[in-house]
Amino acid sequence: MDEAAARTALVEASRRSVAIGLNSGTVGNFSVRHGAGMLITPTGIVPDDLTPEQIVSMEFGGTWAGDWRPSSEWAIHGRLYETTNAGAVVHAHPDHCVALAALRQPIPLFHYMVAGFGGSEIPCADYACFGSAPLAETVIAAMGTTYSACLMANHGAVTIGPDVATALARAEKLEMLARQYLLARSIGEPVLLTPAELEDVRARYGSYGQQAKR
Repeated sequence: MDEAAARTALVEASRRSVAIGLNSGTVGNFSVRHGAGMLITPTGIVPDDLTPEQIVSMEFGGTWAGDWRPSSEWAIHGRLYETTNAGAVVHAHPDHCVALAALRQPIPLFHYMVAGFGGSEIPCADYACFGSAPLAETVIAAMGTTYSACLMANHGAVTIGPDVATALARAEKLEMLARQYLLARSIGEPVLLTPAELEDVRARYGSYGQQAKR
């Protein structure tokens, strides 16, 4: 994807996140890996007003140029690019993810789709102040190189993917799972999949959702 297309994709993802209820107002931020750095949404601009020209080009360590300041959470994005092979990062504040994050609880293996995020749970990163370097490090510690998503204590959620469309789709699925988990807990204590059942899920994920080649 060339730079112009990447900028457009970030604007579209930002607007789409509001349309599907993952964000509201100016919260949330999006980026894609680009060259030796990244392209990231700017701080304080409502998605409907965002233009491709306002997307910020910057280095992972924080150096940027242009008329627009990058998202205050740029460090999360930069550190994820430095420590994983992610091609895109989405940070969002969807209601059910935030509710669980406020409890500082992971999403356990109550549904087989949890395993699709890399492990036997979707972890919750420890608390650190928004927009800080320590917050980026808590996300790195929670996700490592295993997980493609995590909750952020008293804050929101982060997902990664090879491109922004995939990272956004994972954020949407993460919010779906958080909603379903909280619904199940409102009735009783969900029964979790066993280690043996998890291994069966992992084996089936190798061809899950793929069409046979003709």
